[in-house]
Order: sequence, then structure tokens, then C-alpha cells
Amino acid sequence: MSRSPSAVLAAAVLTVSLVASPAAAAATPVPTPPPGVTGAVEDLVLPVEDIIGEVESLDGTESQSRRGTEVTVALTSDVLFAVDKWVLTAQARRRLEQVAAKVRTEAAGGVVRIEGHTDDQGADAYNRRLSQRRAQAVEQVMHTLLDDTGVTLQARGYGESRPKAPNLVDGKPVAKNRARNRRVEIVFDARQ
Repeated sequence: MSRSPSAVLAAAVLTVSLVASPAAAAATPVPTPPPGVTGAVEDLVLPVEDIIGEVESLDGTESQSRRGTEVTVALTSDVLFAVDKWVLTAQARRRLEQVAAKVRTEAAGGVVRIEGHTDDQGADAYNRRLSQRRAQAVEQVMHTLLDDTGVTLQARGYGESRPKAPNLVDGKPVAKNRARNRRVEIVFDARQ
């Protein structure tokens, strides 16, 4: 028995309309919970984390990241200071001039934080003092470079309390991570 194309189409439309009709939906029973069973309905609340992209120089001595309007420029201490010292090297002044130019052109004003960090080698108290002295050394140079901008500089040392990468992996020291953790960060709010 053959049907015309219009008869096939009419049958398809009738089938779809029966399935999709409210009467068909009402005919589907809604399951009821067994007697005596109660339960709370909870919304799923999942944290939303910002994606923070970081751009790192090819030699790994400088990186920049941005979270919202906050910009962080990190310079490894190996580029700024000799080992266990807080006196800036000659090379450090040139790097800080570049960072100051960035702050001058991009910052919205206000406070520019200079944060010193160390790796996990040495005593915690020693690392806090060393990181504070390094942050203050950078602050002094940045003060002269940004003197006419109206920004306020704040220096603070965090020692080893805020590592960028784990100093130890599987109980073994990771030299590359320790080098990344020895750093001074210049943090400012960018113009909108």
C-alpha cells in the first residue's frame, strides 16, 4: 500500500502534535516520593575563579599578570640583587626604569605596592627581613623615578609566605621554582 507524500506529512504532523500537546504531557505521571521520605533540595553553588594570565619574559626574569584592574609586574631577585643582599645591582636600575615607565603610562594613581618575596631557604624571620629590605630598596629607586606622578609607594616584605610556585615537589627542592619565588612585585591599579 503506497501513500502520497502529503498523507505521510499529515501523519507525521499528527504524531508530533499528539506527543507535544499539553494533554500528552499531563498524561505523563510525576513520580511521588515514598511515604515518610523527606529531603532538602539544595542549590549547587560552585566557586568561580578568575583566570589570571601571566606573561613571562623569555629568560624568566620578569612577568606580568592582571586581575581585573590590578596589574602585577614581578622581577626576580636574581636580576635585582646579589645573593643574600638588598643593594640593587647596576642592571636593576635599568629594569626598574622600564617598570616605572609602565606605571607612569598605565597606572590610575593611588597606591603602588612594592612587595618583596623569598624562597624557603633560611629562617623565616631572616627571609622576612631580607624581603622587607629588598622591597624598600626598590621603593627608594621607584620614588625617584615616579616622584612627579602623585602615586604613593608602599613597601612590604612577605618572606617565604607567598610562593609563586612550590619550593619543594615530592619532598625535593626545585631550583627553577625557588628562583621564581625570589622576587619583588610592583602592584598597581590600571586606568579603565
